[in-house]
Amino acid sequence: MITGANRGLGLETVRRLIEAGHTVYAGMRDTESGAEARALGAHVVRLDVGAQASIDAALDEIPELDVLVNNAGILGTSFGVDDLDASAIGSVLDTNVVGIVRVTQAALPKLRRSDLPVIVNVASGVGWPRWLTTEGRDEYPVPSIPYAASKAAVIALTVQYAKNLPSFRVNASDPGYTATEFNGHSGHQTVTEGTDATVALATIRPDGPTGEFHDRTGRIDY
Repeated sequence: MITGANRGLGLETVRRLIEAGHTVYAGMRDTESGAEARALGAHVVRLDVGAQASIDAALDEIPELDVLVNNAGILGTSFGVDDLDASAIGSVLDTNVVGIVRVTQAALPKLRRSDLPVIVNVASGVGWPRWLTTEGRDEYPVPSIPYAASKAAVIALTVQYAKNLPSFRVNASDPGYTATEFNGHSGHQTVTEGTDATVALATIRPDGPTGEFHDRTGRIDY
C-alpha cells in the first residue's frame, strides 16, 4: 500500500511496483483523482492520513499487506520565520509525521502476518542537518522550518520503528530534488530517478538493511 499515490512520486512508485509484479493499493484522499493509478492496474482506496476512520476503512479493503510505503506529505504554507506560527508548523507535522504513525500503527496487525514485512517512509534530504548546512547541496538554500523539521522527524521515527520491530525492514528514502507538482517542476531529477530509493527499499531482501536512510545511490551515512 502506498499513501499519497495519485500523482508525482507516489504515482510513479505505483507504476514501478506494478511493473515489477506487485499488487498495489493506491491510497489517496480523493479517489476521483485516481484515474492514472487505476489505468496502471492499482486498486485505488480512499485514504486520508489525517483521519483515523479513513485509514481504518482503507486497511479493511486490503486482505493482506507485505509492504507499506508512507509517501503522503505536504509542503505547508510557511517558508520562513516571518510567516511561521504554531498552526503552520502543526499542520505539516500532523500530515508528515503523525500521519505516518496513524497509518503504520493501523497497518501493523496485517504487516505482522507477512513473511517479510517492509515499511518505507519517504523522507527528504531537507530533513538531514548535514545537508542543510553544506553549501552547494540542493537542500542548503531551503528556508522552510516546518517541512525540514517534519522530515527530520520522519528519519528519527524510522530508526525507532526499526529498533522496535526487529523482524521488519523499516527504512527511510530520500527522493532528491525531483521535478513534480510539489515544487513547481523545478527539480533536476525525473520522477523515476526520484523513486529509485523508495522502490529499492520496498523490494528489499530479508537480509537487507533496516533503520537506514537511503537515496538513489545507497545508504546516507550518519
